[in-house]
Amino acid sequence: MDTRQQEPFVPPHPAPRTRPPTRLELIRTTMRNPIEIWGEPSYTKPHILVRFLGETILIANHPELIRHVLIDNAKNYRMATVRQLILRPILRDGLLTAEGDVWKRSRKAMAPVFTPRHIRGFAEMMKARVESFLDRFRESDGEVRDISHDMTELTFQVLSATLFSDDVAAEGSDFAEDVDRLLSTMGRVDPLDLVKAPGWLPRIRRMRGRRVLEKFRKVVRDTMAARRQKMKDDPDAVPEDFLRLLLEAEKPGGLTAAEVEDNLITFIGAGHETTARALGWTLYCLANAPRERALVEEEIAAVLAEGPPPVEWLERMPRTRAAFEEALRLYPPAPTINREAVEAETVTLGDGTAVEIEKGTTVLVMPWVLHRHRLYWEEPDAFRPSRFWPENRDRIDRFQYLPFGAGPRICIGATFALQEAVIALALILNEFRLEPTPDLDPWPVQKLTVQAQNGLPMRVEKRRARPG
Repeated sequence: MDTRQQEPFVPPHPAPRTRPPTRLELIRTTMRNPIEIWGEPSYTKPHILVRFLGETILIANHPELIRHVLIDNAKNYRMATVRQLILRPILRDGLLTAEGDVWKRSRKAMAPVFTPRHIRGFAEMMKARVESFLDRFRESDGEVRDISHDMTELTFQVLSATLFSDDVAAEGSDFAEDVDRLLSTMGRVDPLDLVKAPGWLPRIRRMRGRRVLEKFRKVVRDTMAARRQKMKDDPDAVPEDFLRLLLEAEKPGGLTAAEVEDNLITFIGAGHETTARALGWTLYCLANAPRERALVEEEIAAVLAEGPPPVEWLERMPRTRAAFEEALRLYPPAPTINREAVEAETVTLGDGTAVEIEKGTTVLVMPWVLHRHRLYWEEPDAFRPSRFWPENRDRIDRFQYLPFGAGPRICIGATFALQEAVIALALILNEFRLEPTPDLDPWPVQKLTVQAQNGLPMRVEKRRARPG
């Protein structure tokens, strides 16, 4: 019997620190891999206050406190300075970094594409693109592939087809490698960020990423120019997609040309990245948990045998969805949510505890810590998809599980990502089985998203003939 079936699989993760780091250790760890910083109190207490480089930081784990900061009094909490110093050089006024009226205009412009009805309309296109992508798996039966690289390529192809009608001007480039290079350079914390040095001071760690960032921006500018020309030459032949919607929002009272470019950078450069990482971790966890994998495979086979359209798969494959959501819990692609208090306030929790928040306090809501917190999860480090089975979902508080954030700034593409993930997992796992290689021992590293250091090399083995 496979010994991996004896108990839940516990994938690799940093153990909580048992002593506070020195200031030098804190800086070095933050620069190398921020998720290795957190100590035992972060995983066991509902909230803690710490001081770092003269700054007050509140780590908020209590669901009531999180709700207050992200929803009930969200207007009192702006984007944290350090977060913006890291992200704005890449995304500028894209949806993830914009604030105030700029953010409101962008969100309003994009909302029509991400309605449930519109997203459901993408299902057939998602299925077709995944099936086409799997040709590379069919040609490499028995070979070892880096699944993290493959999932980045796959989710970019789905994004390009659904939101841009395959008009992204990125042909001939290795997109997955470009994304990794961008996040490994521009997306890392620099010492100057930690002391909140002005953005105009050059960050040495990011200088290597400027070339790939400019490459991304050129792709976006070329994409915009080509589509504008199509809209001028034959507007009736131009698809009603995300790209057209943004370009049509470029008008007085709408978006500026720079804001359109920034939002396209956000989606082309990062919009697919979180789903790619989560898919990779899901396949890795299932490869190491045969019992859980068998349940998912059985569900997929039963549903596909009935032949429903892919728009129904998300609802009809709850165990497949649960495996993805459990991987999102263990490896949340966006591991931190950073806010900064505009004014001081006192938050009183349901048990009577009063939490004092001073003006300027950085509030950290950290899915990485929250999703593994000892107060809120049983066996928090174990891969147990059954937590998310329909009969168990009510046990999970809305604010103890935040893979897509919460409140006004909740991820606009959450439903898109869930639908895409279930369709991709169903098609991959129905036809193929991914097995861990002897040297596969990934270590989670935060480079904006949580990715596997050195990738996810796994053996791809064909299970059955291609359906249909």
